[in-house]
Order: sequence, then C-alpha cells, then structure tokens
Amino acid sequence: MRVFPEVDAGNGVVRRVLADSPDLMVVEFRFPEGGVGALHHHPHVQSTYVKSGRFAFTIGEETFEIGPGDSFVIPANAVHGCKALEAGVLIDTFTPRRDDFL
Repeated sequence: MRVFPEVDAGNGVVRRVLADSPDLMVVEFRFPEGGVGALHHHPHVQSTYVKSGRFAFTIGEETFEIGPGDSFVIPANAVHGCKALEAGVLIDTFTPRRDDFL
C-alpha cells in the first residue's frame, strides 16, 4: 500500500490521495470555512461525497448547497468548483486516475 503526502491545493485547501490505480483514484480534500475549490474542468469523470461540512457547489450554470452524506457525479469536462460554507471534508473519486495528483 502506498502512502501519499498532504498537498497544499491552494485557497486553504489540503489534498491527499487515499488510493489509486490506473482506472480509479480516491482523494480527500479538507477545506477551512471559506476555502475555495476554484472553477476548473478536467477529462475525468468525478464523484464527490461530502464527509463533513457545508458547501456551495457549482457545476456549469447550476449552483447548489450540499452537506454531510450528499453525493453527486460530475461529467467529464464540466466546469465545476465550490466554496466551503463551513469547514469540511470532500471525498472525490476520479476515473481514470488523475496523474497530475501523483
């Protein structure tokens, strides 16, 4: 089993890869209150699970509030981002693996 370091993802956010294979990657993102995941896009399909906290999440033109236990899928290449309304943790999975996180 490979252990990955914590990485400063910017805007107060800390990222840590939890597990990976060529086809799938699981990543934890820790946000302070007010932390921002800037709008971006990538060719990977992403699912997000809210472990804790509250977030305003944007996918394309839609913005919605999410909290503990919520989960959703982001299509490949969709513009998305979030802001932590409360400190919290997101667990994201990506397929295929995000080699830029290694």
